[in-house]
Amino acid sequence: MQASLSAHAQIHGIQERGSGGSIGTDGSQHNLEESSFFRADGGYWDTPFGRFFLEWYSGMLVLHGERLCMIADTIFSGTGVTISGKVAGMHWHYYTCAHPSELTAGYYNTLLRDGYLPIAQMFAKYKAALCCGCFDLRDAEKTNPESSPEGTLRQLIGAAKMCNLPLNGENSVTRLDDASLNQVIRSSRLYSGRSSGTSFSFNYVRMNKSLFEFHNWSRFTKFVRQMSDARTFLARLDVRRGQQYLSSMSVVWVVSRACAYT
Repeated sequence: MQASLSAHAQIHGIQERGSGGSIGTDGSQHNLEESSFFRADGGYWDTPFGRFFLEWYSGMLVLHGERLCMIADTIFSGTGVTISGKVAGMHWHYYTCAHPSELTAGYYNTLLRDGYLPIAQMFAKYKAALCCGCFDLRDAEKTNPESSPEGTLRQLIGAAKMCNLPLNGENSVTRLDDASLNQVIRSSRLYSGRSSGTSFSFNYVRMNKSLFEFHNWSRFTKFVRQMSDARTFLARLDVRRGQQYLSSMSVVWVVSRACAYT
């Protein structure tokens, strides 16, 4: 990493910037917004050095992703398999100028820059789907006023739409209450119903035994049927000894057709 930073600095004719990491991020500040790098007013993130460093740092992540996509494409090319890359929902500082949690994760996304579009464009080169969580999270339930899972998700979905990427959605927490499941339905409609030939799928993750409790199972089967949006819905519900089992936890749209698949 240090050698890469030094080389990047030399290419740009600023060798003195290639000798260390970013300024003002020593971790001594409990609140990242109060650090000299991430603060809204005069923070290093919005200076020539900050932009230089963040472009290199995020570029390393995109380069790593491209290498993986290239390898996966070589392996699965011609098999009909769609590769997918997951982008984490780093929503905790979305309503700040610098978006510290996203920047430290390698997503150069700030109030002034769209950091997800370059990642989506890289996925598009390899016909990869974009996978992301936050489908079940609501801004109204957040404990941090700077957080916005809904805003983060809208931006990710927007990047997927702009690049005509298939989208794979996931829940972020294990909840089976109506508010959480209804939020998944609302979030899914931000992308579904497109006519470009791209597909949307949702995978319910972190499944546990509480799903099969009667009240949760009834709520979940209703949720799956609502996800079909009154279209062609194919599901296999096996009845065994008085209990029902759903063979898959995923629902996928392909153009205008919806199905639960195994």
